[in-house]
Amino acid sequence: MLTRRAFAKLAVASCVASAAAPLRAFDSLNIGVGTYSYHGLSVDDMIVQLKALRVREIEMSRVEFMLLSHPEDALFRTAKEKLDRAGIRCVSYYAATFKNTQDITDAIRFAKLLGATNITGDATEDILKQLDHRLTEEGLTFGLHNHFFPYKFAYESPEDVLNALSGMSKTMGATADTGHFASCGYDTVDAIRKLEPRLRMVHLKDIQAKGGEVNVLLGNGIAKIPEVMQELHRQNFAGLVAVEYEKEGDVNQDMVQEVTFARKLAQ
Repeated sequence: MLTRRAFAKLAVASCVASAAAPLRAFDSLNIGVGTYSYHGLSVDDMIVQLKALRVREIEMSRVEFMLLSHPEDALFRTAKEKLDRAGIRCVSYYAATFKNTQDITDAIRFAKLLGATNITGDATEDILKQLDHRLTEEGLTFGLHNHFFPYKFAYESPEDVLNALSGMSKTMGATADTGHFASCGYDTVDAIRKLEPRLRMVHLKDIQAKGGEVNVLLGNGIAKIPEVMQELHRQNFAGLVAVEYEKEGDVNQDMVQEVTFARKLAQ
């Protein structure tokens, strides 16, 4: 018969063992895909690849869906139906650059048609303020996207992003692109650490060298991907870590390696 004292010792031992045990699956980082990775495929063929990889969450970032392409509502409705049938959830809509109030109205409608709760993009200060107001009303969130261009861009450093979001509500956050931070010459781990209070989403991408946009497989470039993932673990980051691979041609096998690599680091 188990005495009260023996039971107490067993309970303490159990607690110690639990604390020492490795993180369980539900403590893992949430790995998904930024769909620009499959810009060379049709939506149907992209979904085939996503299903093969068992991807369950995405950011819709294909060019034909961005504001600059002036898409019609039917495109989003059809995509949502296909994603639903495949068991894939679109958690974020990449709208790209917002230029005016109409862009905000359109992006809100498009995000809702996809079932997304977050919108990623960039905008001038006055438009960001409008986004804060409108998205708060709509119950959506926003991720300001850093980017590398050969010319000077408004949001290249983590400080650029944080300064732009200063004074705004919790609706407004950051979508951190590790590849673009590395291209611009910033330490990716430092950037992710600084953005922690505003971090909404991560575009997980590796780059060959500073000052360029040549994508390489995760872990083979200068973006310090393993260290970035360690920092996200430290933060207990619960948002989507979307694998992005910007390359022309057939990327299917590359994406298998990308997602496999990310998932190992996510545990």
